[in-house]
Amino acid sequence: LESLFSWVPGIVWLLMKTCIFLLFYLWFRATFPRYRYDQIMRLGWKIFIPVTLVWLVVVATAQVYDIGPWFTEGLS
Repeated sequence: LESLFSWVPGIVWLLMKTCIFLLFYLWFRATFPRYRYDQIMRLGWKIFIPVTLVWLVVVATAQVYDIGPWFTEGLS
């Protein structure tokens, strides 16, 4: 891939990537609705805090019973 686009100067690459990022960012912002402040607060209190507390219990249980991270079991 490097040899395919090696003729393009670095500043042009930067501008192209910036434009692509802005395109997707603006497209995402225009597609999904904005939430009101009360909706965000309700989402935080009724969804995010309970999920966080459950996850805290899961991690604490894993620590107590010495359940290690699953992604490193085959490395040692």
